[in-house]
Amino acid sequence: MGNTDSKLHFRKAVIQLTTKTQPVEATDDAFWDQFWADTATSIQDVFTLVPAAEIRAVREESPSNLATLCYKAVEKLVQGAESGCTNDKDKQIIINSTQLLTRILPYIFEDPDWRGFFWSTVPGAGHGGAHEGDDETARPLAESLLLAIADLLFCPDFTVQSHRKTGPETAEDLHSIDSCEYIWEAGVGFAHSPPHNYIHDLNRTELLKLLLTCFSEAVYLPPTSEGNVLNPWVQFFCSTENRHALPLFTSLLNIVCAYDPVGYGIPYNHLLFSDYREPLVEVAAQVLIATLDHDASTSLSPSVDGTTTSTAMDDTEPPGPENLFVNYLSRIHREEDFQFILKGLARLLNNPLLQTYLPNSTKKIQFHQELLVLFWKLCDFNKKFLFYALKSSDVLDILVPILYYLNDARADQSRVGLMHIGVFILLLLSGERNFGVRLNKPYSVRVPMDIPVFTGTHADLLIIVFHKIITSGHQRLQPLFDCLLTIVVNVSPYLKSLSMVAANKLLHLLEAFSTTWFLFTASQNHHLVFFLLEVFNNIIQYQFDGNSNLVYAIIRKRNVFHQLANLPTDPAAIQKALQKKKKSTEPISRTNSQEGVSMEGSRPAAPAEPGTLKTSLIATPGIDKLTEKSQVSEDGTLSPVDQGQDQAASPAEDHPVTLANDTESSSGGDVIAASSCRTFWEAIPRNPERRRKPSSLSSASQWTPSPDWVISWKSKLPLQTIMRLLQVLVPQVEKICIDKGLTDESEILKFLQHGTLVGLLPVPHPILIRKYQANSGTAMWFRTYMWGVIYLRNVDPPIWYDTDVKLFEIQRV
Repeated sequence: MGNTDSKLHFRKAVIQLTTKTQPVEATDDAFWDQFWADTATSIQDVFTLVPAAEIRAVREESPSNLATLCYKAVEKLVQGAESGCTNDKDKQIIINSTQLLTRILPYIFEDPDWRGFFWSTVPGAGHGGAHEGDDETARPLAESLLLAIADLLFCPDFTVQSHRKTGPETAEDLHSIDSCEYIWEAGVGFAHSPPHNYIHDLNRTELLKLLLTCFSEAVYLPPTSEGNVLNPWVQFFCSTENRHALPLFTSLLNIVCAYDPVGYGIPYNHLLFSDYREPLVEVAAQVLIATLDHDASTSLSPSVDGTTTSTAMDDTEPPGPENLFVNYLSRIHREEDFQFILKGLARLLNNPLLQTYLPNSTKKIQFHQELLVLFWKLCDFNKKFLFYALKSSDVLDILVPILYYLNDARADQSRVGLMHIGVFILLLLSGERNFGVRLNKPYSVRVPMDIPVFTGTHADLLIIVFHKIITSGHQRLQPLFDCLLTIVVNVSPYLKSLSMVAANKLLHLLEAFSTTWFLFTASQNHHLVFFLLEVFNNIIQYQFDGNSNLVYAIIRKRNVFHQLANLPTDPAAIQKALQKKKKSTEPISRTNSQEGVSMEGSRPAAPAEPGTLKTSLIATPGIDKLTEKSQVSEDGTLSPVDQGQDQAASPAEDHPVTLANDTESSSGGDVIAASSCRTFWEAIPRNPERRRKPSSLSSASQWTPSPDWVISWKSKLPLQTIMRLLQVLVPQVEKICIDKGLTDESEILKFLQHGTLVGLLPVPHPILIRKYQANSGTAMWFRTYMWGVIYLRNVDPPIWYDTDVKLFEIQRV
């Protein structure tokens, strides 16, 4: 019954701490040692035995006791790092101190008066014993804690395999070992895969959980418009002060990318063996993305003084940011390293999609959102990685799971953040020509998805999923429509042959977006029509030959283009259209979109279970701030577009977009969930009778469509190419039908396949690409999203639950 006794001792110590009004001397070891006595308690027990109310009570009523507790716990870790924790008793004391600090730190961070505590030098700290070097004496507690954690993560026989043949490590070894020889897993810059040791995995997991908790101070600061607010914990840990920065960065990256949840190729293996790797991989991914929280739009700073001799890092690059983790990530350059990372991420992202003939035969991982953030950071900070990913069709192994998640989450309000990051990644990829080219690969993998059955390419899959999101996602996705269509515009010049299903979907969107009531409802809605016309123009001008399906669909729906060309602009017609809007309840008609049968084995996208927790997100910038226009010249190079000259191509700059925080609710009703790319739509108003209708920007109450406004953009609609195509082809198609009495579309398609418009179309327009550009708005969005994910995923133990977080709101669906 030793364990029960130790819990009672521990609980008694906690009660004593909360009831003692007098400060307990730091030298009273008999009292303090009760908190990390050498018996094992699980972290779940620590959370139960140290209730939140009691931590807060000590903080308010006997602050000096809380300060001493923190200082003494850190001292235990520092002593362990100094001595090399050679015996079991020392190891247990370290684990207990680690768990206790993980429990207490959030309550230090939530109180603004305490936030500076760890960054002050504690009187008398560092003078405890002879093992303290002079340089430690003036260190703030936070620095001592972070350096001790770093040392302990490479402690032989505790967190890494000892290289010693005999006898335990001696004390001086921990400071003299080269931790680069103790990297946790083979992969980037390290060829040797050490044997798995589940005790080491458990110890690493506890230390990384504490590290993550240290970094979480960010969660207690409200979001700011300046994205470059530095997190002092991350800043110090990722600086040259941490001599383990390189091996730790490499260990975290390799342990994530090498993880194989299948159970080493043996089905059901995960049911036989408890997997100690998964919790480690999960917290490693979370620590990694927290260290990479860095605003790329503002940074490039002093050089790194010779911190790495590893050949895995490219030394020819100019010095990168001071954050060494960002620096190392941006300097990985070897093809075999890129392949290892890309294959690893693709394997893990595809894991939930794996449909074997044996359900449950593979372990289903839950940390795909962290992996998507990591993939985003890799592409954003390391352009060589981005180009490598696009060089072969390997990028499609990332695309398919993203489309799967987007389709699956489209009806679930608690997964708005997942929808955004998926779309942001595709926006980033779509700025590169190679992505459009890769999409032409036939799609043969049949992942069960709730979409119509089709035969075609990955481009068809993308368009069909996007159509599904727009026509049957929930209302709060409307701000993403312009991002979705921008992606389609970016890839359109490279799409060799769309399937009939995808072609019909694009025309269905045009039909829905070009109804007069929709166009006149909001000041930005017409931009969606401009994007779709740009898609059609790109394909007709640059890929006419293989796209008879699309040409046929355009001919069949020619009346939509004629209606656009003859859009009424008089006040009476505008009023009439708005009257129609009052009767209509759906933003987009679901009819006549030829839905067809969904794929076998698929389940419809489900809304969130009532009561699901979610975290709020801030708004992201409009598409004109998110992207930068470039023109593709004949040799394929990109040149920036002067915004002034491009008014005709797309009037997306006509109206400044106001950004609202999505947690502000204009009528005091429920809080609106995440909202982004607010170029076209504002969040839906909360009065119930208007629930299902898109409303315009926040100035909707003042804004009314005027004839001048309609004329201003109607005159810029890029209809010339399509009108010319219709003018040439419609009479020919009609003649064939009359001459041959044809009603069969395959004959018409055959005719269109062999038709040509060479010399009949207007001069091809230059291709315009809207490339993602880093900006502080998206950096802040990523911070709130990332920490929201980490908060919600850490439920056992619930590290931050019920503390006063400021970065986002916790909401129930």
